[in-house]
Amino acid sequence: MTIIMINKSAFSNKTTHEWEVRIGEQFRALRIDQNIDQESLAERASISRGALRNLESGAGSSLATIIKVTRALARTDWLETLDDTGGEVSPMALLRLQQATPTARQRSSKRSVDKRSAS
Repeated sequence: MTIIMINKSAFSNKTTHEWEVRIGEQFRALRIDQNIDQESLAERASISRGALRNLESGAGSSLATIIKVTRALARTDWLETLDDTGGEVSPMALLRLQQATPTARQRSSKRSVDKRSAS
């Protein structure tokens, strides 16, 4: 397995395109390290070969494509590093979920009036 050492300060001033190229290089290196050709990986990830080629070359890619390829390469640990909650539900996310979930309407209780006692 290839281990890629990253100098964090070198990434602080990168442009979006530079990030795309660097991330694409990492996907390509991992694919080659796992001895998988582009066609096989694209099929395994349920994406087109062109989408994989765009990702690896830094020509732009969707988040869905990145996630699919990451899963196909069995590297979801990369995605986990983006989740700063440690897998727990954040209080704000829980609040948003509760606010978005419609609650059942409660009927007001009707008082039954005894007609005989009202006269």
